[in-house]
Amino acid sequence: MNAHTQEPLAETDPEARPLADPSTLFEQYRPTLAVNRVNGPIVDLACGRGRHALAAASQLGSVIAVDRNRSFLDELGSRSRKQGLRLTRLQTDLETGLGIPLKAGSASAVLVFRYLHRPLAQSIEALLAPGGWLLYETFTTAQAERPSGPSRPDFLLQPDELRSLFPGLEVIHYAESDTAGKPPTSEEAVAQLVARKRS
Repeated sequence: MNAHTQEPLAETDPEARPLADPSTLFEQYRPTLAVNRVNGPIVDLACGRGRHALAAASQLGSVIAVDRNRSFLDELGSRSRKQGLRLTRLQTDLETGLGIPLKAGSASAVLVFRYLHRPLAQSIEALLAPGGWLLYETFTTAQAERPSGPSRPDFLLQPDELRSLFPGLEVIHYAESDTAGKPPTSEEAVAQLVARKRS
């Protein structure tokens, strides 16, 4: 028997590993994004394996998924084709200092989950079209005390920092907590921002 055929599927096919569910923050505001769409795609920055990009494309129209990891983008492309979704993949390193290689004012919404690179804040704000929405959720300094997740200060938000990174946007929702609406046993300490660019 060929040894290759005995390998577990998860080791040979990345799609065999299920994607995590979209964030509860995304699910909460998905209807709002659908109703308040402006012209332009939804941009999922540092999309990873694409849990939010796929969820957005399934109901909200055109999506641009941005990440530097080619294997993640290949997996996302395969998943989106199988589901018949309208999704564009863009491979780029967001931390090179060149910013986001998309036209300013072109996005109806920007999604950022579990990612922090502070120098991008101005480019993220500029990327939004008038009336566009930003959904941002990532770890705070309290996460460093948890057994998993990032611990480097570069990847962790200070108290109230996330809100201050986007002074030109209208804040719709802001929260910082150890659980962000999850059970008290949660190992995640995150900040959440939902904001809108004024028309």
